[in-house]
Amino acid sequence: MTNPILVTGAAGFVGHAVCERLLARGEAVIGLDNFNSYYEVALKQARAARLEGRAGFEMVRGDVSDPDTVSALVRRHGIRRIVHLAAQAGVRYSLENPFAYEQSNLKGHLTILEAARHAPDFEHLVYASSSSVYGDRPIGGEGFREDEPCTAPVSLYAATKRSCELMSQSYAKLYGFPQSGLRFFTVYGPWGRPDMAYFGFTRKILAGEPIEVFGEGKMARDFTYIDDIVDGVVGVLDRPAARGENRLLNIGDCNPVGLMEMIATLENALGVPAIKQMRPMQPGDVTATYADISAIAALTGYSPKVPLAQGIARFADWYLNTYDRWERPPVAAVA
Repeated sequence: MTNPILVTGAAGFVGHAVCERLLARGEAVIGLDNFNSYYEVALKQARAARLEGRAGFEMVRGDVSDPDTVSALVRRHGIRRIVHLAAQAGVRYSLENPFAYEQSNLKGHLTILEAARHAPDFEHLVYASSSSVYGDRPIGGEGFREDEPCTAPVSLYAATKRSCELMSQSYAKLYGFPQSGLRFFTVYGPWGRPDMAYFGFTRKILAGEPIEVFGEGKMARDFTYIDDIVDGVVGVLDRPAARGENRLLNIGDCNPVGLMEMIATLENALGVPAIKQMRPMQPGDVTATYADISAIAALTGYSPKVPLAQGIARFADWYLNTYDRWERPPVAAVA
């Protein structure tokens, strides 16, 4: 068996799915997660339980921003490949708790970079960036391209993700190890994050509570199903960048969908109409996201396969038959 792969944020939505895929193909995986309480810990624990006990997997409970923890893991296990997905997510939460983003996103990324540069024979760092680095764009036109300038972030979250890209650029040039930054567009599906709109809408629709539709429903997102995202992450991991290169790649569906269409799709999957309250755009939100995926497609053959209606139906089935049957303490309503 080859050296294990370190996956940070392994109890998170994308991290858990990436670990499952890597284990399924026979890789050894070291997962790192701090199980913080940004959203319900029970969901993170349930994801971790699907991984723990499987051959080739070890879950380490620790913080990615702790240099001693990360460097010790890399040394002890001879880590040569890292998929760095741990981060403080959420645009609106960055307005409430900005220092959480400095700690998790900036220091956490720097900690990974330092561990990678000191690792013997290090092969490839794949890390999560975000479509939010592109700033606000009108609906319509062409997809966002990786060579566009990203100089006008509209949220602290976006600013931290762009800062991580720049840190990686400097480390690639200084120390030579290959890096690939993935600009994720809106990811959804079973085992997803409760702070995401489709998840929060589901909870409120089923409870008969009104949902708040921000931007007067005129926003659009490039919704990308989790299995398609994992195809892209693993495909990029298997094709390291050149030495000294920090390669940036969009990973999305290349098919922006209006917010009202997404809500209608969710209503259809749940069989329950939503009570809608129209609200203005919130600080930090962007009007639309739209991924140009030609670069990752040329590199890996990446081609999203799951349309929104099918993906939302799978999510609704998971929510109703798995998530909604857990016993859990009450959680705060999702705005």
